[in-house]
Amino acid sequence: MIVVSDLVGTLTTGSPTLGLVSWARHNQSALRANFFLARLLPRYFLARIGLIDMRKFGEWSMIASLPLIKNATEEMVREMALWSVDKVMWPKRRPDVLGRLARHKEQGADLYIASSALEPAVAALGERIGAAAIGSPIEIIDGRLRFVPKMIEGSRKGEEVFKRLKVDRVSAAYGDTWADIPILERADHPVAVYPDAKLRAAAVEHGWEILENTTAG
Repeated sequence: MIVVSDLVGTLTTGSPTLGLVSWARHNQSALRANFFLARLLPRYFLARIGLIDMRKFGEWSMIASLPLIKNATEEMVREMALWSVDKVMWPKRRPDVLGRLARHKEQGADLYIASSALEPAVAALGERIGAAAIGSPIEIIDGRLRFVPKMIEGSRKGEEVFKRLKVDRVSAAYGDTWADIPILERADHPVAVYPDAKLRAAAVEHGWEILENTTAG
């Protein structure tokens, strides 16, 4: 039994990108981190009011945040990922969705978190709940971080998940946006968590479960 869950918006409302920025502010350069946030906020507000696509904004912010970490090492990336979970993602977790995954785990399921976020951050949260990570791999070249070969964009996430798992379907899947639809369509039990408008419409059309009123803890 295989269960796949999205990360941001599904398991937590915390942002791995903001976790990276937080780590950089406290451990490298507050000036660089604050300058990045000054660039980020105008785009964020445009995304919030629908003038730019929120998913595209998230992808841009993740790519743009990588240069904040200077002289990167594997140990440093690991430290940043754990910081991101401890300080940002875990405090804003969705307990009832995590409870669902815990029950799947008790029933013998293999859990996977699938996200376009940095794979080290996805893996760090996965360690908390006994889940493997399917994220955007990164590499270090001359102390700089970059995606390998590029980040897993929303439209590619479903393809990447089934490619890595080497299966055609999964037992259950959880997601919160339209980008998760390709995975939910190939799940025996698809669950839309706090769905955006496109996912909600698809869930209603197909009769998928909609999980709402989740309180972040």
